[in-house]
Amino acid sequence: QVHLVESGGGSVQAGGSLRLSCVHYRYTYRDYCLAWFRQAPGKEREGVATFSIALGSTSYADSVKGRFTVSQGNGKNTLNLQMNSLQPEDTAMYYCAADPSRTYYCGRDEDDYNYWGQGTQVTVSS
Repeated sequence: QVHLVESGGGSVQAGGSLRLSCVHYRYTYRDYCLAWFRQAPGKEREGVATFSIALGSTSYADSVKGRFTVSQGNGKNTLNLQMNSLQPEDTAMYYCAADPSRTYYCGRDEDDYNYWGQGTQVTVSS
């Protein structure tokens, strides 16, 4: 079982940056997959980035590649999402999610993830 809490959302102008953080409290000793998703009003939830705790490997959606970076914080229980060159189309509710059933390959399909945070809003104005 994993409990997740996001923080760091806010409002920024186009071209600006924000950093989201996700503190994940786990009740298992096994490493697992983490991911950031986002959902804009009227749109489907999109997998933005993934992180394998065991390997430190990452993957990104094409829409954010080169602008967003996912990384582990100083403590092993924190996952960060650095977002640069933000655009109005990045406006969405951002969620952190965990998939305790996987360790090495972390996909971006929301159906793979059983545990979700409450979300944090990111708004980018033009």
